Amino acid sequence: MTTSPKSVRFDDNSLWVDLTDGRVIAVPLTWFPRLLSASPQQREQVQLSRYGLHWEALDEDISVAGLLAGQGDMTRQHPKAA
Repeated sequence: MTTSPKSVRFDDNSLWVDLTDGRVIAVPLTWFPRLLSASPQQREQVQLSRYGLHWEALDEDISVAGLLAGQGDMTRQHPKAA
């Protein structure tokens, strides 16, 4: 069984995703810089699919699996360990 997004909403600091299995995921917007800097109107332009979320104009894709695993934007540059 695949858990899919049912709805998406935002507050000042978080992305909230309601899943079809009844769970609700909240993650900090700082995990997704493109969403953090987007306008409320741009954030509303989300497309829900079986596996995740997509914002065409923002070039942002977020998988439900990634959210459940606690993964943020995988394109961010991570500092190298010394």
